[in-house]
Amino acid sequence: MQKIKSQTSELPSGQASLKEASILLTGATGFIGRNVAEELLKRGYKVFAISNSTLLPEMKNLVQIQLNLFEKESVEKFLEENRFEDLIHLAWYTGEKCHSSEVNLDWMALSLSLLKSFQKNGGKRVLFAGSMSEYDFSYGYLKEDLTPLKNPSLYGKCKSSLFEIASTFAKQTGMDFKWARVFNLYGPYEKPNRLMPYVICSILKKEEVRVSACTKTQDYLHVYDTANAIVKLFESEVQGAVNISSGIPIKLKVIVEKISELMNYKGKIFYGAIPTNFEDEFVVGCNDRLTQDVGWAQKYDLEEGLKQTIKWWRQNNV
Repeated sequence: MQKIKSQTSELPSGQASLKEASILLTGATGFIGRNVAEELLKRGYKVFAISNSTLLPEMKNLVQIQLNLFEKESVEKFLEENRFEDLIHLAWYTGEKCHSSEVNLDWMALSLSLLKSFQKNGGKRVLFAGSMSEYDFSYGYLKEDLTPLKNPSLYGKCKSSLFEIASTFAKQTGMDFKWARVFNLYGPYEKPNRLMPYVICSILKKEEVRVSACTKTQDYLHVYDTANAIVKLFESEVQGAVNISSGIPIKLKVIVEKISELMNYKGKIFYGAIPTNFEDEFVVGCNDRLTQDVGWAQKYDLEEGLKQTIKWWRQNNV
């Protein structure tokens, strides 16, 4: 993996204009991050992607940097030597029991340290990834300026606390600060044990489709639309928290039935065969700020998004 010593040494002729369009990106190899990287590259940015180990495929104007974000001194040295004005920070723990893991505390501290060092070394514009899990789900229809940030999970508490502290620090230091509050999403590279890839792969493997009762109503957005919305927000004049959501309520059973229809599945679906992962019956994000203030528009409706996702799993299923 490429290690860079200075940003300017990586820039070809015409470096001033490229430098203005250079973005530092964390979490670039993740489910969302790899699509945000591609969206930025499509728009002509030079993307400096930090990763501890995993590589993305080589792409023009993508510089991959091996750096462990938990090594504070290394991060500070890197930012001192490679001064960036723009940062999109998506990296976070998404492993086992991520909503209750104490690692969330470490990621909150890491993110604040990264923000402080970024600002100290010339940072001007930053976008952090938030989560729908910051909200009190009992409100059902979730709005940035009305719904309390009182989710009981440790993950949600750490994200909402980070939002409050980071936004205050950004305002105090004059940085342009955006908080992309991401809702449910699906698409290529999603974890195979999640609902949509599980159902798709079970059908492809001719296995039993065993799901929960699927009576809950949620809000889902294709990962390509999610990435587009994040970049659109980053480029906009809008600051603060913005829901990255479809705003469209959809019952989980409808999703499962649509997958079955699109794949011409004739077998039985065993509803209620496994317990539900959450109790909240209705959790949907209001996306008025995203559509009206940012000017974003959804490109993939559920059917088109599922067709694309099914095609991807057909080609990549193991």
